[in-house]
Amino acid sequence: MQACRDIRRAGGLVKIYALSTRAGARYVRGMTDLPTIYAQKIAAGTLTEDPAQRDALIPLDALRHALAQPRKKSLFRKPPPPPKGLYIWGGVGRGKSMLMDLFVDHLPTPARRVHFHAFMQEAHAALHRARADNVADALAPFAAQIAKDIRLLALDEMQITDITDAMVVGRLFQLLMDAGVVVVTTSNRHPDDLYKNGLNRALFLPFIELLKDRLVIHHMHSPTDYRQGFTAGGPVYFTPADAGARAQMDAIWDGLAGGPGAALDIPLQGRSLQIDQYRNGVARCSFYDLCARPLGPADYLALADKIKVLMLDDIPQLSRSNFNEAKRFVTLIDTLYEAKTRLICSAAAAPEMLYVEGTGMFEFERTASRLREMQAADWGA
Repeated sequence: MQACRDIRRAGGLVKIYALSTRAGARYVRGMTDLPTIYAQKIAAGTLTEDPAQRDALIPLDALRHALAQPRKKSLFRKPPPPPKGLYIWGGVGRGKSMLMDLFVDHLPTPARRVHFHAFMQEAHAALHRARADNVADALAPFAAQIAKDIRLLALDEMQITDITDAMVVGRLFQLLMDAGVVVVTTSNRHPDDLYKNGLNRALFLPFIELLKDRLVIHHMHSPTDYRQGFTAGGPVYFTPADAGARAQMDAIWDGLAGGPGAALDIPLQGRSLQIDQYRNGVARCSFYDLCARPLGPADYLALADKIKVLMLDDIPQLSRSNFNEAKRFVTLIDTLYEAKTRLICSAAAAPEMLYVEGTGMFEFERTASRLREMQAADWGA
């Protein structure tokens, strides 16, 4: 239904989805609404009926139809404002990302879907380049390019825990929305709870008000975590992280890598990320290699782009005593999950018991759910 064009930019390849003008006109006249498409998938057995998902489709479909309307231009009249975007929030594993995909796959307007972490990493890279060129408003060129390419930006898993994100996201979203870009995003938190207890949070509050003013806030309340329905077809998560787990990890490495590994150097901006063991698309390292060092989303995105499987040894018990390591681990799992990178690991406890006390427990619920899902034999296929 949609044509996809690739745009090469610093930092990677960006996919923009859009219909041609002629195809778009035909599509608008006869487009099937999202609830009907959802019902067809249920009838085909690819989805399970969920009232909360059906309710969320109503504002998504209303926005889709609003975007389908032609934008009237006039030399004498100010163009009408774009429709409000949408902020869908709710518990982990409720199908928010699935609905986002369904929505974007059936849009009649140029759009881009990207994980929030990856998008903010692009923004920081663009900010760095603009400042190096002494651009007065360093975020403006990045926002202008996005507004030129697309009409809708779909951001999955909005979660703000880093002060560097918190300090630029408000200005960036203001520029995008003022340029006519409609934003749809998913999150596990209500906007009022974003960056909760964060450093200098008072400076972040105008962004929350911007979200509530320019986006419709929809709570997707479902009692079902669909990720819990997945079961591992073969062991890929070993606990406790003892000698037995090490032996099983070694056996898997021998089977996948087919020989001794070598160092992998992944170039980044002015530096490199080194993985000690890599062979045949499989990387192996310890939790401390990736989460005790000062690494961030850029490192994890670059790693996920280079490998097919990550074998991660010795994930420890997490708590307030190693909060920074736990925070990096959450970002690492988010990145691997979005990139569909296979994870095989040994850990001190089952996913749900890895982080049982201290700041960050709420955020870790999603991580535990994803760790459970990623154990499925066909995950990432």
